[in-house]
Amino acid sequence: MCEIKKKIEKVIKKDIEPGLAAHGGSIELISVEDGVVKTKLKGACSSCPSAQMTMKMGVEKILKEKVEGIKEVIAV
Repeated sequence: MCEIKKKIEKVIKKDIEPGLAAHGGSIELISVEDGVVKTKLKGACSSCPSAQMTMKMGVEKILKEKVEGIKEVIAV
């Protein structure tokens, strides 16, 4: 597993997953390529009307702050 993917998974587990779990959801890392992180929201978060905002204002913001080289986070 590449180093950036390990860093992303660590940030997801420590900083992102607990907040999503508190609302009945979770997130899965699908892939990382050229600074673009593909993820999938699961559980209650997958059908939440605020899912896109959660992805851009929450997940993307946190990953950009904590992992160098992240350009964008998209939901698949």
